[in-house]
Amino acid sequence: MEQRGQGKGGGTNGRPMRRRGIERYQLLLDATETLLAGHADEDVSLAQIAAAARVPLASVYHFFPNRNAAFVALAHRFNEEIYALSITPLRDPEPQSWQELLEMKHARAAAFQNSRPAALRLFLGAGVSVAVRNADFSGNARIAAGRARMFEAYFHMPLIPDFVTRLEVAGASLDGIWAMSYGKHGHITDELRREATAASIAYLRRFLPEHLPRRPLDSEALDRIAAASA
Repeated sequence: MEQRGQGKGGGTNGRPMRRRGIERYQLLLDATETLLAGHADEDVSLAQIAAAARVPLASVYHFFPNRNAAFVALAHRFNEEIYALSITPLRDPEPQSWQELLEMKHARAAAFQNSRPAALRLFLGAGVSVAVRNADFSGNARIAAGRARMFEAYFHMPLIPDFVTRLEVAGASLDGIWAMSYGKHGHITDELRREATAASIAYLRRFLPEHLPRRPLDSEALDRIAAASA
């Protein structure tokens, strides 16, 4: 089994990784996540990552030239998990309105981040690097595209120019309020999660009608949601 590394930020400079390399790479990301869960990013070093993973420091340098590269790689892994969660269909119950769809999706996303303190620190903390922030922006753009497909799967949608961009802006407003919550409370509180969702809904009401007719969530609709992962 081989996998291409991510180059800068992925640490393997585009070389193929064999199974052992992939396992060590994931082990190092696990160690980085554990350390970031309890320490500020400036307090985490490659030597600490090596010690936590119980691998030689030279092995860490093979994957990550510096600690920020490890943080960026971890951000990409979080992005994959968050994206997979974002395109998971909502069933039992299904949302009956687009406002309810957002409320349900935001609640699940907040629960995920609250369960992963390192993700909170990376994406909502004040000291994140430009590279991590760019990874976050890239992940948010992908989530917005997936969210547009989910709207189309659940509802009969009118033509809305630049709808994906509108969803991305709504997501950015949500992130800003979540960052405020993290800065004040160390996590995303239920109250500020609801406020963030209300802000997103208020913005999207500029483009969406208050009521969208529901589509049946059949196999074709589920395929539309899954198509977002392509």
